[in-house]
Amino acid sequence: MTLQEITAFAKEYGFIFPSSEIYDGVKAVYDYGHYGSLLKQNVKNLWIKSMVQDHNDIVNLDSAIFMHPTIWKASGHIDNFDDLMIDNKDSKKRYRVDTMIEDFAADLMKKGEQERAEKILNNLKTLLNDNDLEGLRNLFIEENIVCPISKTCNWTAVRHFNLMFYTQTSDDEIIYLRPETAQGIYVNFHNIQKSTRLKVPFGIAQIGKAFRNEIIARQFTFRMKEFEQMEMQFFIQPDTDKEWFEKWKETRMQWYKDLGISANKLHFKPHDKLAHYARAAEDIEYEFDFGFKEIEGIHARGDFDLSKHEKFSNKNLKYFDAEKNMSYIPHVIETSCGCDRIILMLLSEFLRKEKIDDKERTVLKLPYNVTPIKIAILPLMKKDGMAEKAKDYFNILKKNFMCAYDETQSIGKRYVRNDLIGTKFCITVDYQTLEDNTVTVRDRDDMQQVRIPFDNVEKFVNDKTR
Repeated sequence: MTLQEITAFAKEYGFIFPSSEIYDGVKAVYDYGHYGSLLKQNVKNLWIKSMVQDHNDIVNLDSAIFMHPTIWKASGHIDNFDDLMIDNKDSKKRYRVDTMIEDFAADLMKKGEQERAEKILNNLKTLLNDNDLEGLRNLFIEENIVCPISKTCNWTAVRHFNLMFYTQTSDDEIIYLRPETAQGIYVNFHNIQKSTRLKVPFGIAQIGKAFRNEIIARQFTFRMKEFEQMEMQFFIQPDTDKEWFEKWKETRMQWYKDLGISANKLHFKPHDKLAHYARAAEDIEYEFDFGFKEIEGIHARGDFDLSKHEKFSNKNLKYFDAEKNMSYIPHVIETSCGCDRIILMLLSEFLRKEKIDDKERTVLKLPYNVTPIKIAILPLMKKDGMAEKAKDYFNILKKNFMCAYDETQSIGKRYVRNDLIGTKFCITVDYQTLEDNTVTVRDRDDMQQVRIPFDNVEKFVNDKTR
């Protein structure tokens, strides 16, 4: 499926809507509808299970979005968390410099101008490394990179643009909306360690909203201004970075494979340039319709974060290791993924067009553990007591499964609708049900139907999805 098809599908079938759409929307901000919010919650539950429930050395945290502004000074976000931007004087539109140049090079490659494209990308890399803002603008001029709106090359100077949103308190203090959730973990390191009595190595996991004032936010939910992160910071002894980095790389890649993502659509991509404090950094990338893109980062951050917060807060953030009889600032291995990107990945991977018996259908073949609706209960018709019986069954099954009840349109159209939203099983109540309490159970994936007593439905579903 193309990104355009996925975007249209997500809106049509109640997964994701443009935010504030009746007021013409807010760029790069989205609302999750009924099925989308259920899918998202299932993904978050699965992540928490794998990171916290399945480990005895990782605990959970829910830190506040608003934090003391000095935190962002210590972390480097106030001084360094920015992108390079450029404005077109004719269209008055603002663009992210590296994205514009990379897109231009990609178009050249499509036209067969491989050598020119590679030269431009090499120049871009050099200019970015040298922070040569004038050279970047000259690259726009020399290569005639035009604004897609005005079609002109009338560009302003290149300048830095900080990506953090901020607001003011009633005391006129500037408060930043966090651009990541990790800092809330670092500043709670001692609180968590002391209250849980965990010993290094241990981890702290968190799911939460983050905000970035992206210059170019595009590709649907891949790059948003308001998004949800799922991050885990694993605190380790110094000089064990390499061992734990490799362990968490393997663990996190396996999570995606266990989710059912095609192995050939996943790969690791090492960072071309490491941050000055980083020991190692690699991304897990998924092959979207628009190319391989990052869905998760694994980073060996050394002791940079806790050291910075110790310095700026004047608080002792060292850990006393009783076994070694010494104090030290732990090093950190970070795993950080975007929940919204994972939702887009799931739609890209499992929304399919297929032919069965010379008939084409579109179906959302989500894994059972994340699919929004597990069971749909459908009366064959609304008359003769079938609807009442189906509602009774719905009330029984909803206690243990996320269910839906649907009695509108023909049974065939209801099957199609449930295929499209990913419902794994459809249970149909018909005339025979009224006689012997048996129902037909239709499987989304092969569309086969079996007739079983209603009392056996729960066991049937559990056995099929174990």
